Amino acid sequence: MPFVPLILPPLAVGLDLALGDPQGWPHPVRAIGALVARMEGPARRAPGPERLRGALCVVLAAGAAGAAAWGLARLPWVGWLAGLYLAYAGLALGALLAEGRAVLALVEGGDLEGARGALAMLVSRDTAHLDEEGVCRALAETLAENLGDGFVAPFFFLVLLGLPGLWAYKAVSTMDSMWGYRTERWRGLGWACARLDDALAFVPSRLAALGIAAVSRAAGGLAVPLAAVRRDAARMASPNAGWPMAAAAWALGAGMGGPAVYFGQPVDKPRLGPGGGAWTPALVRRLIGLLRAAGLAVAGALWLGLAALALA
Repeated sequence: MPFVPLILPPLAVGLDLALGDPQGWPHPVRAIGALVARMEGPARRAPGPERLRGALCVVLAAGAAGAAAWGLARLPWVGWLAGLYLAYAGLALGALLAEGRAVLALVEGGDLEGARGALAMLVSRDTAHLDEEGVCRALAETLAENLGDGFVAPFFFLVLLGLPGLWAYKAVSTMDSMWGYRTERWRGLGWACARLDDALAFVPSRLAALGIAAVSRAAGGLAVPLAAVRRDAARMASPNAGWPMAAAAWALGAGMGGPAVYFGQPVDKPRLGPGGGAWTPALVRRLIGLLRAAGLAVAGALWLGLAALALA
């Protein structure tokens, strides 16, 4: 039997696209972030190997988030409303596309300095010296990458395991964004959350790429060579990030990757997609439409699978 009512996923997607992440609203991810931050001190002082301590923290954070979602959704009278809010709040397609449109509007309005500042809130690379094409390319990369872990993955776990699964995944993803760095500080304590996040995002990232390819084909756009997507994605340090990025690059005929600066250090990122092809504001606008359609296509396919189980 399905773990989630049939009506919940489409309602959550509708609210996500309509509302995004309104400024000033409370958000469960902030509570998870505060919990993870509080865990660091005790985790560093505890005895035993750092990797084991980090793994225990992942289990505690994911278990606490999943249990809280389960309990809130079962409160008398207001449980259905809490469950709907938690399903909606776990998805980020609306906020992702809204943030992308905001940066794009600044570029199109000629405010390159403002676009660099707005982009810096979305990416970890240095944006201060990017030209218009550099801003558009960096924006395209972060939008495509986040389709997988910001929308497809949480929706996948909502359908598969209900609200506890969705919020356990969000806890792992949040911890990875805080601890999952390959630096001296986090190499041990963040190892477990980084590896678990990679494992959990394995299927969703590939579903996101398939969604991009299918929508591009259905809309009469460029055919996306899946063998080339697989080859390009394998060049990335992350086993998952390159899949939707490469698929989007091939779908729109413009490459991703190449030179970038992170924390003052130049980095030559792996090239994804066809050679050549500059990212323009018009092409980024097409990408936003493509990602919206691809996200909805994947969500629709997953929801139909849930419906088939419910009716079986």
